[in-house]
Formats: sequence, structure tokens, C-alpha cells
Amino acid sequence: MAEPVDLRSALRGVLDAVEDASPVDAVQAATRELAAALGASSASFLIADLSGRALVRMSHVRAGEESPGDGGERRDDEERAVRVGLDRGPAGRAFREQAVQTLPPGSADGAGRTSDDGWTVLAPVTERGEALGLLELVVPAEPSPDTVAEIARTAHLLGFVVVASRRHTDLFEWAQRSTPYSLSAEIQRRLLPAGYTCETGQFTLSAWLEPSASVGGDTYDYSLARDVLHLSMTDAMGHGVDSSLLATLCVGSLRYARRHGLSLPEQAAVANEALCAQRTSVPGDGFCTGLLGRLDLTDGVLELVNAGHVAPYLLRDGAAVTVDLAPDVPFGLFAETRYQVQRQQLRPGDRLVLVTDGMLERNAAALDLPAVIESTADAHPREATRALTDLVLDATGHALSDDATLLVLDWHPEHGRDRDTRSGTAV
Repeated sequence: MAEPVDLRSALRGVLDAVEDASPVDAVQAATRELAAALGASSASFLIADLSGRALVRMSHVRAGEESPGDGGERRDDEERAVRVGLDRGPAGRAFREQAVQTLPPGSADGAGRTSDDGWTVLAPVTERGEALGLLELVVPAEPSPDTVAEIARTAHLLGFVVVASRRHTDLFEWAQRSTPYSLSAEIQRRLLPAGYTCETGQFTLSAWLEPSASVGGDTYDYSLARDVLHLSMTDAMGHGVDSSLLATLCVGSLRYARRHGLSLPEQAAVANEALCAQRTSVPGDGFCTGLLGRLDLTDGVLELVNAGHVAPYLLRDGAAVTVDLAPDVPFGLFAETRYQVQRQQLRPGDRLVLVTDGMLERNAAALDLPAVIESTADAHPREATRALTDLVLDATGHALSDDATLLVLDWHPEHGRDRDTRSGTAV
């Protein structure tokens, strides 16, 4: 078995290589340094496709060089991206289960490659529970448990390199987009938080937006303060660019109000006034439904404002029920509307599920959403959101007439406690 590497030296080399490289080269620089430190014959980063259902192998092919021409290859000048479906093979297990996979020579890794040159190690690249992709290494000898653990930690470090580097370039976004975006979808995506998943000692949160072909104006948002978690989900009327612009005004108003320290009813009032003013200056019937939340992390008290939105679900002790919320008027219909706060006491182990009406559209009427929520109770919120969305897509024949969006929040007790983690994800 291979001897453990000097992790401190390897990390120092990775950090130096990343900082010396351009943001577009930073991940490749990091993987090259890792390969050298581990004696690996190859090292690759596979980024998660924006669909959440595939990985994308990124590479740089210099002018005049030939690429292997794999199926599903996309090129943009010298950049190359190859989409690899996530099945139940080793790559799928590494990504979905967040567990390192070690494969002997000649084994198919499930990511489109079989190596006869050595042992393949597939390690999750994850940050705060956000599954960013996989690190794929081919090493000459069977790695020891200590080496596997070091590879897992280094893959975690690579997650921070990806998060930092993609702020400065469109390269990663391009690689993740195996399906072209419409203009309205581009606007909509810019409204979402940078991370789909967030883990702390008090909660685990994950959200997902499955856009319809014409984009229906759904958004979700969250922001963590010292002792408070802010949540929102909105659904703008209509489809296309008009709906995306309406959603932009609504989300911008809510963030503006939140960042000024306003209460939930005041945040709702600011959004309502902004949308009402827009209707006055630009004639139309545009409005947004919305659900605003404020979770006190010290005691689990959840404050909610329901602006004509679909009520959330609460999964407690294995049973999912609709939270009884009196609806107020949607944003943008009547100026000077007053919004009421309603409270829900969360208990340790509770799961809250926020949805838009696209999750309940008539083509999915046969889908018993509370029963489906119950069936995914043991899944991490990151995987529960994907499973629930996939079931809605299956029920509608993958032809959504409206965006389908959901946010899953697991509440843990003991405010201030640290997470028990392994390489970027809770254990």
C-alpha cells in the first residue's frame, strides 16, 4: 500500500499554485499539484452540472491539440467540457453519499473512465454541504486509509478553490450548463443565492429550482445572521422575461428591507409598495406571492408572513402536515396592505418544506406530496430536494407548465454547537 503523503507540504504547494495561477487555471493548477504530491498519474476535477443530475469533466485543450472526442463533448475555443451522467456506479455513490470510493485497476469509475494504470480514488468536493463535484485521482498503488483520508481533506480544500475562483470567471458556469439558458432563465438564476445548500450546527438547508420551459418567476433566498436565519420564497405572476423582471424587483425589495434590519411585516410592506409603484408606472397586472420566514436560532421559533403563497409542510415524527397559515394579500395588488406574523415552534428533528405551486400543478395531481415528503425523511435535504423534484418531473412527463421550487430545512437543537463534519459535509 502507498505511504501517506506529507499533507502539510501538499497543502502548501496547492495553495501556492492556486494563488500564482489565474482564476481560470486555479483548479487545474491545484489538481496538478495534488497529482505531483500523491504520485498520481492523473488528477481531474468533475464539476456538478446545474441540472444536479450529471457531472462535467473540465479540461483545457490548447490550440492545435486534438481532444479525445468523448460523447457529449462541448467546446468553447480551447475549453472542453464532457458531461457524464450520474448513475449508481462509484462516481454516483461518491457524489450522492458523500463517501470516498477507491477502485482497483481495470474498474469503471462511473465517470466515463476505466484506468489500468493504477487505483482510482473518487473524493467528494464539498463546501458547507454544497456538493460541488468530485476529485478523481489515479495513484500507482492501493492507497492506505491514511492516504485516503488525506485525499478527502484535500478534495475539501479544492471546494474552497472552486468557490473562490468562480467569482471571477464564467468558465465554471459555462461548464455546468449542458442545456442553454434563455434570457429569462439567466435573469432568474442571478436572483438565487450562490449556494444551494448550507449546513450549521443548528440547521441544514437545501433548495432547488426546476424551471419550466418558459420560466415562471420562482425564486428562493436565505441569509444567515448571528442568531437568526432569514428565508423567503416568491412566485412572480406570468412567464418569460416580464416574470423574471417582476421577480427581480420583488427579491431586490426584500433584500433591501432585510439588510436595513426591518421586521418581517415591514419587509413585506416594502416589497408590496415597490410592486404597487411598478404597476402604477408600468401598466399591468403583475404581482408576486411570497412566504417570508425568520428562524430564531436560539429557541427554534419560526416567524412567517404569508403573502398569498402556498402553505409550507412540516414533517414531524414521520408525518408531514400542512402548516396552518392564514394568507395575506400577494405583493403588488393593494398599496398599504398590512401583513401579519404567524409563529411556529420547531422541535429538534423537525423538517420544514417550502414549495411553490409548480410542485402542485395539475399534471402532478396524482402525486401525494405529503406522502413523498415522508418517504424522503431519512435523506439529507440536499438529496431530498432532488428526489422530490424528480418525482414531480416524472409525474408531469418532464413537461412543467410552471417552475417547481422547494426549500428543505432541518432544525437541530443546541444553538452555538459546532458541526460534526467529514470533508465539508455533516456526518
